[in-house]
Amino acid sequence: AGPDARRDRGGRAVRLQAIKVDIAENAGKPSFSIDDVASRHGVSPRYIRRLFEGTGTTFSKYTLDMRLALARQMLGNPRHDARSIAAIAFDVGFSDLSYFNRAFRDRFGATPSRYRAASRDGAT
Repeated sequence: AGPDARRDRGGRAVRLQAIKVDIAENAGKPSFSIDDVASRHGVSPRYIRRLFEGTGTTFSKYTLDMRLALARQMLGNPRHDARSIAAIAFDVGFSDLSYFNRAFRDRFGATPSRYRAASRDGAT
C-alpha cells in the first residue's frame, strides 16, 4: 500500500474514533440513531457501517456495549442507589426494560439487580 492508502486508512481511523466519542456522549439520548451520527459527521450511515465492519463489530453492537458499560458503571456506583434500575436503563438509552435486563445478564453474567447488590457487598 502506498502513502495515499495509508493516509486514507489513517483518516478512517480518526473518523471512527470521533464517531465512537460521539456514541459515548450521545447514546443515552432517546432520539439517538445512526442517521443522527452520520449527519453530525457529514457522512452516510452506510459509511459508518463500513467503518465498523473493519473493526469486526457493528454500529449497533458498539452502541449496545457502550450503553451496557455505562449502566454497569452507574449500578456499581453508590451515588446512584436511589435511582431505580429502570431509570438507569432509560438514562443510558434503553427503551425496553426487559431487553435491557436480558442484554445486561448476557453481557455481564448477572441481572442488573444482582450486580448492584453484589457491588454493595464488595463482590464485584
